[in-house]
Amino acid sequence: MTANDSRRIQSVETAFEILDYMQHNDGAGVTDIANALSVSKSTAHGHLSTLESLGYVVTVDGEYRVGLRFLEFGHNARSRYNLYEAAKAEADQLANITGERCQIMVAEGHRGVYIYQTAGERAVQTDSHIGSSVDLHCTAVGKSYLASLPEDDLEAYLEDVGLTENTEYTITDPEAFRAELADIREQGYALNREERIIGMRAVGAPIVTDQDEVLGAISVSVPTTRLEDRQSDGDLSEQVQRSARVIAIRTTYS
Repeated sequence: MTANDSRRIQSVETAFEILDYMQHNDGAGVTDIANALSVSKSTAHGHLSTLESLGYVVTVDGEYRVGLRFLEFGHNARSRYNLYEAAKAEADQLANITGERCQIMVAEGHRGVYIYQTAGERAVQTDSHIGSSVDLHCTAVGKSYLASLPEDDLEAYLEDVGLTENTEYTITDPEAFRAELADIREQGYALNREERIIGMRAVGAPIVTDQDEVLGAISVSVPTTRLEDRQSDGDLSEQVQRSARVIAIRTTYS
């Protein structure tokens, strides 16, 4: 057992596992939760009753769901990033122009977290949403972010996290991944070639200040067939890079 493991409180961990399960299943009953978490019904019910009394869980049509009180936490967490306010309008405009889904990501630990998403008229819904955390190495936002990090930080990521395979197209070889990042640095943008979700590709660019501080990244997600058509025009990568530059300027001088 590690020092971190010894400090973990089981009841708190169970409560958050319950919340996580409800979030991903759009609500659940006591039996579903007990079975999924391998706990007794009385344990599941006790946690749910406590969470409900505090306003973090509500009952809807006989099922427990995550309550709106969490919105306050989300707003508070997101407000720590000046990037959000500076990026929102530009992301909306980019989604409008392209007609596709646009997202803004920041890194927290070794994961990428979407702090904003917006959709154009042709956008395809995926499994991600505001607050979703994703692997950095298999997304356009994540790869563009990693490519902008100092060498020591990048090596720490590769050593601590590794390159988990999400699809058959995920780059899992460290040397091949380093070569990919070198290309991204040279061209100024990253491509996600179905590396996280089959059928979806993306173009991403880092949001970097004049002092070379990488704040996050922006990307546009497109179904594979539409991105192949767009790449022949070479317009999407230029649009994404332009938006990244605008957001960096707004963040710096707002």
